[in-house]
Amino acid sequence: MNLTDAPSAPPSATSGPPGEPRQHPKGRPSRARGRFIPYWLLLPGLLWLLAFFALPMVYQASTSVQTGSLEEGFKVTWHFATYWDVFSEYWPQFLRSLAYAAVATALCLLLGYPLAYLIAFRAGRWRNVVLVLVIAPFFTSFLIRTLAWKTILADGGLVVNALSALHLLDVTSALGITDGDRVLATPLAVVCGLTYNFLPFMILPLYTSLERIDGRLHEAARDLYAAPFTTFRKVTFPLSMPGVVSGTLLTFIPASGDYVNADLLGSTDTRMIGNVIQTLFLRVLDYPAAAALSFILMAAILAAVTVYLRKTGTEDLI
Repeated sequence: MNLTDAPSAPPSATSGPPGEPRQHPKGRPSRARGRFIPYWLLLPGLLWLLAFFALPMVYQASTSVQTGSLEEGFKVTWHFATYWDVFSEYWPQFLRSLAYAAVATALCLLLGYPLAYLIAFRAGRWRNVVLVLVIAPFFTSFLIRTLAWKTILADGGLVVNALSALHLLDVTSALGITDGDRVLATPLAVVCGLTYNFLPFMILPLYTSLERIDGRLHEAARDLYAAPFTTFRKVTFPLSMPGVVSGTLLTFIPASGDYVNADLLGSTDTRMIGNVIQTLFLRVLDYPAAAALSFILMAAILAAVTVYLRKTGTEDLI
């Protein structure tokens, strides 16, 4: 039989006469319209970011280059010298904030990694219970958790007496992180508050990253006679790097701009840049200086995070 004699396929219900566009079934969007559905789903989130993030940022940027006073009013005069003025005056608070945040982040990593490892590989049926205990501090307000540390570190309390009995306060006082027999109103108290309040932000990403590791990789390492520490160094820790990066960022960034711990647990000698910004905004009412400090802090954190991500060699954040 000649191929030209083969019966042609019957016209489909959605096909029309030659030359006319193909009709789509009723109720099914066209391919062109379907491509826009993800963008429509993203629209509410984009509008939220625009209204509560982008526009306030633009407003603060314009405020940082204004001059004037609250009585006379502020006007945009493109006075960029405000940035240098506030930085030259408050650079010690900047360095102190970054140092406190870095120490608290390191302590959170040292404390959080073993606990996250325990939950992921050793907790067994108690895993959910331990996870609830990790997030239990979130059941109370940030302020109450910080005020509790005033009682824990109070003069003559159990912690201070124990440190004194072990003569550890002599060492910390020599290092300049405590003041004699006092722990409150010292750098140690501020770092303790930062570590406690932001520790869950370190543990949860670490646990998520460790829990994803295939257990067969550990079995393969044992079959190759790898020691436990070698297995951790060659298998576990490299595969958990996304959690390490995420946890350190979630801890360092908010800790750098925190002011509650320094205000309640510290003193005038332990003020962080967040305390300075709060004072300029709410007490001094110097809005341009406060806005300029906020942008300098944001730029410093952004630069530090960029360098950190490049040094760690991973951007696979959880």
